[in-house]
Amino acid sequence: MDFQVGDTVVHRNYGPGKIIDLEERKIHGSVRACYVVEIGNLTIWVPVDTDEQPSLRPPTTQRAFKKVISVLSSPGIPLPEDRQARQQYLHSRMHDGKLTSVCEVIRDLTLHSRQKKLSDNDKAILERARGLLVEEWGMCTSTPPAQVERELSNLLSN
Repeated sequence: MDFQVGDTVVHRNYGPGKIIDLEERKIHGSVRACYVVEIGNLTIWVPVDTDEQPSLRPPTTQRAFKKVISVLSSPGIPLPEDRQARQQYLHSRMHDGKLTSVCEVIRDLTLHSRQKKLSDNDKAILERARGLLVEEWGMCTSTPPAQVERELSNLLSN
């Protein structure tokens, strides 16, 4: 994906940010072009060309966002009972960087929490997923975080 300086982007691990520069950086012995992305008070360098799954994507449009969050009120999928299998599944969903996947993780962990106590790792993943969703939701819809949290809680309680 080609982005320009000034573009708003979403990093799959860190959430929404802005490209503030393009720089060349030495990575594993070779010089590569990198986006300089400012996310809150964090600055990261993301290679422009990579053979891996892209770390950056454009923000979800307001129109698409409504479809994406409908996942939250859809029937959840039972998570594996085995802790390691569950963690592997959740990490793979979070790693793909798609907002739909983040919503699925939130939905499924919320369902899981109604049946069993969440492990510390489950809680951490749920908190991270909710944080990413709240940030992008607020950005996409210009909604304050407190209101997003209320709307998210309402969707998950149904």
